[in-house]
Formats: sequence, C-alpha cells, structure tokens
Amino acid sequence: MRILALDSSGLVASAAIVEEGNLIGEYTIHYKKTHSQTLLPMLDALTHMVELDMDTIDAIAVAAGPGSFTGLRIGSATAKGLGMAWNKPLIEVPTVEALAYNLAYADGLICPIMDARRNQVYTGIYQWKDKEFEVLEEQMAVSIDELLEKLKGYRQNIIFLGDGVPVFQAVIKEQLKESACFVPAHLMRQRAGAAGARALEYLKQGRTVSARLHKPDYLRLSQAERERKEKEQAEMEQN
Repeated sequence: MRILALDSSGLVASAAIVEEGNLIGEYTIHYKKTHSQTLLPMLDALTHMVELDMDTIDAIAVAAGPGSFTGLRIGSATAKGLGMAWNKPLIEVPTVEALAYNLAYADGLICPIMDARRNQVYTGIYQWKDKEFEVLEEQMAVSIDELLEKLKGYRQNIIFLGDGVPVFQAVIKEQLKESACFVPAHLMRQRAGAAGARALEYLKQGRTVSARLHKPDYLRLSQAERERKEKEQAEMEQN
C-alpha cells in the first residue's frame, strides 16, 4: 500500500509519500511563505524527484483538522482536487492524532497542543500500549487550564509537542512540574510522513472517503463566525 500525504493544518507545510515500512520522500517547510505558495510546488518537486507513478498510489491522506482555517482549506482543496482528478479515495487523518504519531512507542502520555488563540488549544491525549496506539481523549478545543486539570488526573509523565508549546510552556511547567517534558525541534511540528504512516492504519481498516465528500473538521467556529454570532446575540439581548 502506498499513500500520498499532505499536511497544511498549521504553520508547517508538508508533503510525503509513504508505503508499508518505508518513507519514500518527504518535503517539509516552515518559513514565511503561505501554504498557497508552497504546497503545490512542494508536491510537484517531490513527485518528480521520486518519479512517482500515480497508478501506484492507493489513497491520498490529508490532515483534516483542526488547525488553521486557511491552511485546512488549502490542504483539503488540494487533496480533493488530486483525488477527483486521479480517482483516488481520501483518508482523513485528525491533525492532532497525526502530530502524536510523531512519537511512536514513546513512554508516557503524548499531548499535542496547537495554539487556538483566546487561551485555548486544539489537543488530544494519546499513548502507546503493548505496541498499539491508543486514543485516550479524542481531539478537542479546550482552554489550556482545562487541559492541564485533565492531565493532572492521569498522574503520569506527559510529552508535549506542537506549535502551542512556545505559547504555553511556562504555565505547563508551573502546573505540571517535573511530569512535563517537551520534544526537540525536529519532532515538534506537523509532518506529512507521520500523517501518512497513521493513514496506512486507517487504510487497512477501510476508513476512506470519496474526494467529493471530504471536508475539513474545524472543531469550532472561525473568528468571523464567532464575531457574527456574538453580534447577533448582543442584538437579541438589546431587543
């Protein structure tokens, strides 16, 4: 089985080609350009470098959310377009789950955190047990304080990664003390290779969708939608 994987859910843009037991190629960049400028050129360079024959691809994996609204739209639109053009199914990999999959066979809880603004994070809680990846808490959007209270209840060492770490590292250290640890830079952010590896497991389970039906999972309203809802609520209260 061979998968083409895309992740533009956060600050990083990443594309990879993954097969059972082998990462054929991965192109990941975290720089100033937007995903609309980088993702397709990266994908083109990667597929040409490995002389990819699309007939050998079984599915296209995409980090399906949560994350940056713009980034998710770009990644989803790219995956949908490729899937429809090449008649390939899509595999929707939860963004936070793919992040956690960076840390295969880690000892302790794995807690990815993505900065969701307003003192909130996109997160989930995972672990490896008997060489199996377990989802202890599905991905969610919660305040950092609520998350830390949850984690205190587990009474285990916790490994943090994601773009929320630089934002919340101080408060995490203050509240969790020595039970908190943080991964090095090369494991900190999203990687399409990890999303593709997780997608292989999904493919074995038959968890695919048609490209036409795919849509990203934002987990919460966009800022514009929240502001509109707040304005409507305020107008109702005035009336």
